[in-house]
Amino acid sequence: MASAARHDVPEPPDFDILKRLARDQLIYLLEQLPGRKDLFIEADLMSPLDRIANVSILKQHEVDKLYKVESRPALSTSDQLCFLVRPRVKTMKYIADIVNADKMSGRSRKYKIIFSPQKFYACEMVLEEEGVFGDVTCDEWSFYLLPLDEDIISMELPEFFRDYFLEGDHRWINSVARALQLLNSLYGPFSRAYGIGRCAKMCYELWRDLEEESEGDSQGRNPEIGSIFLMDRDTDYVTALCSQMVYEGLVDDTFRIKCGSVDFGPEVTSSDKSVKVLLNAQDKVFSQIRNEHFSSVFGFLSQKSRNLQAQYDRRRGMDIKQMKNFVSQELKGLKQEHRLLSLHIGACESIMKKKTKQDFQEMIKAEQSLLEGFDIRESTSFIEEHIDRQVSPIESLRLMCLLSITENGLNPKDYRSLKTQYLQSYGPEHLLTFHNLKRIGLLTEQAAGETLTAVESRVSKLVTDRAAGKITDAFNSLARKSNFRAISKKLGLIPRLDGEYDLKVPRDMAYVFSGAYTPLSCKIIEQVLERRGWQGLEEVLRLLGGPEFSEAGGAEAGPGRAGGRTVLAVFLGGCTCSEMAALRFLGRDRGCRFIFLTTAMTSSGRLMEAMAEPRS
Repeated sequence: MASAARHDVPEPPDFDILKRLARDQLIYLLEQLPGRKDLFIEADLMSPLDRIANVSILKQHEVDKLYKVESRPALSTSDQLCFLVRPRVKTMKYIADIVNADKMSGRSRKYKIIFSPQKFYACEMVLEEEGVFGDVTCDEWSFYLLPLDEDIISMELPEFFRDYFLEGDHRWINSVARALQLLNSLYGPFSRAYGIGRCAKMCYELWRDLEEESEGDSQGRNPEIGSIFLMDRDTDYVTALCSQMVYEGLVDDTFRIKCGSVDFGPEVTSSDKSVKVLLNAQDKVFSQIRNEHFSSVFGFLSQKSRNLQAQYDRRRGMDIKQMKNFVSQELKGLKQEHRLLSLHIGACESIMKKKTKQDFQEMIKAEQSLLEGFDIRESTSFIEEHIDRQVSPIESLRLMCLLSITENGLNPKDYRSLKTQYLQSYGPEHLLTFHNLKRIGLLTEQAAGETLTAVESRVSKLVTDRAAGKITDAFNSLARKSNFRAISKKLGLIPRLDGEYDLKVPRDMAYVFSGAYTPLSCKIIEQVLERRGWQGLEEVLRLLGGPEFSEAGGAEAGPGRAGGRTVLAVFLGGCTCSEMAALRFLGRDRGCRFIFLTTAMTSSGRLMEAMAEPRS
């Protein structure tokens, strides 16, 4: 099975300290407003907050009632209101409405706003415009990093992808740089830094500036993390658009993992209740199947079930003393394992039912044809049929984007035809989504990209090399060409198979997509770490089109030391479960450990949803 590990893979660093730091800072900020107070929490901060400080901890620090920040103001009777929020304009208006309503009724209260992870000038401007800036006190909760598991840290900023890659908004760059500074101070110094993409380069450069200003004391100590690799999501959209085949990815696609936990509904629990399950290395069943290809999971779970039954059956031949030991030491653990086992079996059955309904096998076949560049006309017909049958608006859109990005844009006739069919099937409200997908380079017409390239080459003859570089960057951002076929050929992303690919004993990272495709993002990381830089990858870099960097940082950790073999992979714009499974496989194969830092977990569904215009 894919989870068989080499013995010399280093242990992950202890990330619990990040939780303790965040908790201590939050408690300090709450105590700045002494006495009893009501706490208003923004919806998308509730789950992260629960992982850091639960309700009982908040109550210990004089938080009386908890309210969710909603469209209608809550009726709080407290004399002190504290707001724990993201730095968003609409939330500032919500707070201003509460303050102004109190002023109108002649009520005097204290108001404190705690911004997480940082406050923005725009928020203060809104408070000033609404006439309440002098009535509130503002603070920052520098909660940049939430450890979701022993090797996953999330910034829990799902809006990062849309804000940066679609809107061109750079406001979160500072948050990423400060997160890197914190990790470097606790687990560094990082000896080498690699990266690709404009966002990656900006984050890296700002982080280095922060390091120079702070003159940190991490030099001279044993690093727990040796290298760092930063990657923009737009370097590899293909991997994020492919159907996930590893168990954790399918659970995410089917049930949507939020903040490291999942809600299994009645169809999984076989009762009328839903159960919230934390998915991490502590779950003995999940930790063994999370990285497995789905085809191997049922076999493993049935074997596990038989093993558990055998452990239960041992009771029959026991005397009183042995029975007492069994009940006190083993029974509780067996019952917990049994509960988790039945939940994961239920989840597998639910996934199977859903995928059978969606013609999953035909979809995978169409995807693999697109990745390999065969039977494109047949795959296009499959997408048209998918749209006409109204299977799923998100899935139809995903397949269209995969077709576009693997073919370097659609020819105008196909683009217009698919767009018209989609809008007729799913409604004209999706028109703006097509506009957004075109802007970001996920669903484009070939002619537009070619025109830009022609203009770009003419302009470059008239100006200096440096100016031409800036103009090229501008054109890249307008209609980034994917060049997927050429990159795939250069890096060997489509494995040449001799006979059947054994998914139970995988030979390379391609197992995460049934042996049909090696994730581009993971292949780049593998190649750069192997070469200790970008030498020999010049042609690939030209095709990718993003700026790259490779820098030596602090003292080099020896290859024998754990820190020297621990790599921090930073995904800006989101990381998928498939990419994590592939890099974990690579780590086991090479005797190194990958730690994942992502702005948020992502998937094809989340990418498509981020491109849709919110309904007002």
